[in-house]
Amino acid sequence: MTDRQDEVKINISTYEWSVRLFSTLKRLLSVNIKMHHDKGQVAQGEIFLFNHFARFETFIPQYLIYQESGAFCRSVAASEFFGDDDALTNYLLSVGAVPHNHPRLIAYLAEEILRGRKVIIFPEGGMVKDRRSQDRRGRYSIYSRTALERRKHHTGAAVLSLAVDLLKQSIQLAFEQNDQCQIDHWMSKLEFDNTELLQKAANRPSTIVPANITFYPMRVSDNLLHSGFELMNRGISRRLSEELLIEGNILLKNTDMDIHLGDILDSNDYWSWWVKPIVKQLAPEMKSLDELLQHETPHPSLKHRLLTSRLRQNALRLRNDYMQAIYSEVTINLSHLASLIIYQLLEKNQTAVNTELFHRTLYLAVKSVQKIPNVNLHRSLRDAGCYGELTIGLCAGLDQFFLTAAQLELIEHEGDRYLFMPKLCQDHEFDQIRLENMIEVYANEARPVAGLTQLISHAISQAKLLTPRQMASHLFDDELQAYHWDKALFSKPRHQEINDKETATQSGEPFLVLPEKPHPLGIVLVHGFLASPAEVHGFAEKLGHLGFAVIAPRLKGHGTSPWDLRERSWKDWLSSVQRAYRIMQGYCDDICLVGFSTGGALSLLAAAEQPDGLAGVISISTPIKFQNKNMMFVPLVHHANKLMRWLPSYEGIMPFRPNNTEHPDINYSTMPLHSLFELRLMVNQLTKRLQDIHCPALLLQGDQDPVVVPDSVNRVFDKISSREKIIEMIQTNRHGILNENIGNTQGIIIQYLKGLNSRFIRTDIPQESNELLEQKQVV
Repeated sequence: MTDRQDEVKINISTYEWSVRLFSTLKRLLSVNIKMHHDKGQVAQGEIFLFNHFARFETFIPQYLIYQESGAFCRSVAASEFFGDDDALTNYLLSVGAVPHNHPRLIAYLAEEILRGRKVIIFPEGGMVKDRRSQDRRGRYSIYSRTALERRKHHTGAAVLSLAVDLLKQSIQLAFEQNDQCQIDHWMSKLEFDNTELLQKAANRPSTIVPANITFYPMRVSDNLLHSGFELMNRGISRRLSEELLIEGNILLKNTDMDIHLGDILDSNDYWSWWVKPIVKQLAPEMKSLDELLQHETPHPSLKHRLLTSRLRQNALRLRNDYMQAIYSEVTINLSHLASLIIYQLLEKNQTAVNTELFHRTLYLAVKSVQKIPNVNLHRSLRDAGCYGELTIGLCAGLDQFFLTAAQLELIEHEGDRYLFMPKLCQDHEFDQIRLENMIEVYANEARPVAGLTQLISHAISQAKLLTPRQMASHLFDDELQAYHWDKALFSKPRHQEINDKETATQSGEPFLVLPEKPHPLGIVLVHGFLASPAEVHGFAEKLGHLGFAVIAPRLKGHGTSPWDLRERSWKDWLSSVQRAYRIMQGYCDDICLVGFSTGGALSLLAAAEQPDGLAGVISISTPIKFQNKNMMFVPLVHHANKLMRWLPSYEGIMPFRPNNTEHPDINYSTMPLHSLFELRLMVNQLTKRLQDIHCPALLLQGDQDPVVVPDSVNRVFDKISSREKIIEMIQTNRHGILNENIGNTQGIIIQYLKGLNSRFIRTDIPQESNELLEQKQVV
């Protein structure tokens, strides 16, 4: 270490240039970096601690902190990166890096903190590739490549924060005692030209912010960085090859890098009451922290030795607390839960599992972890659109997990079972475990999270006992979560102008009506285009009072924001109906699909799939042909909009248009043109699938409908293959005949539903009991 390196200051222009370069690279790379915090950690934190899994991550936190707060950071780096006078050394020094073997490392960084710098430290002291942070007894430790054994984490960050607090106490005492000589000394030592600023710096709490960096998903397939480097450098080491493969995938293959900042730790809380009197006596003589921190030879003063001893004891306690906090801040994802399930099954000597049972167990684990407070969940575990169809094996995250597991020969999919290979339980070299057993890496990363292991155990035991009704309850909760997720997602500043035009006041949430003793027949009640479940709420309550269980799904994109609807396809709408059908199957064996307008068309499409338990379908005001002749121009405008969206800052030539709705308190008042295009696609698909409908059908249509050509109902009637089919024409010039109950539309539907329901009432019940049941239904 040269004197020049000791004295070098941060080069502001180089630092800012590096931040701009980082911003450019961030846009070009495929890693999605998000820093999460909500308690003022960036502003109040002095020392920021991070776990260490990849080399490139060590360059990121300081730039994120600068972008958010404008504060410059010092970071501790391995001394191997610092030569005598080469370009890399000069660059690292100019952007705030300090070698870990700096002769005054703690004292120097403490002084920099007083000057307003923040400090970045990776307290593990090296990359922890296996993510194993606990020994078999649950004590925190990591593997050391140099010592070739597990060791405790470094205490340097704890010593630094406690030393900073001592320095601040000394300066505070100088001001309290009006010791101008000491004040002048610290002004000169710390390069302050204003006493007020020095006092303000000394009065700041001495804080540590523990933080966790989590990558998801982690892949092991080859990438351009790895293959290109191997092509140009034959015979690279296995260690470097592994790092290029893993980190290349993180950087180049759409990986989420979530950085969660934990609760702030105040170092002052770790001092005993009797320390301050000692500091008070030593403060007038203290000229730097060096004499307090030196440990080669014992200090002649008993007070110095007591204070130094206490500092190092407190550092152990502080170290334990911040390491626990770092590992608790991991961002839990689907692969973590799947890995923990697999290893718990292996501990029970189970080497295979039924695929359906595994999916159900994993789904229960997701639903359970959502309820644990203070656990950071990856957004894919909050967004039901990502995990909600786990139980039927449809989940991109699960597919990615098993793809990696198959590539590493850890799990085989054979028929209706997942087979766990012996490799899952084998030991692997520290520098190869990420290439040999990523499942173990995921499990190690997740184990320190409090309550997670017990949660997985409970999910495994409950999966076999789960009733259809309990599953339906979980699935409906997903629908509620999806509503709130979508509403928040499309409530950003860029959406505000359109959202402010909306007049809807009724809730867009899906809802479920469950009578105490429901009929055998359940109802899936589907709202129309641009509306929400509120459109059918009154009718659903009426059905509920008559004893029918009713679910009213929210068609994807509806009830939140026109921006949301703009991003959805008609297949998304149909999926909403199909999910609602699966939920109702948990409550009733037989189901009737009832839908208004677009909801009617979707009900017919769902009926064409002939799902189990389908008793009938009722479609009201089904759109086959539209009164508005401008619908023929929708494809032209849609494709023009798509073309314009390729250009930055352009949303299209006509992305939205006003909607003159019959029910402004329910419907969108702004319509995305894209959704009209999807509506046309849905109608085209419906006309192809009508012949696949064989269940009983009731079709209702207004004879002067201003939106749908009334003859549409005849086209549907003629094409469906149902033997039992009825048309009811309603005399009205309104479209919303269900919501407004025009021409007793609701009464006609209720009578039809009663007829369907009567087919499923048990015939072995005495006649008088049936009559009594009917009386209760009427009441």
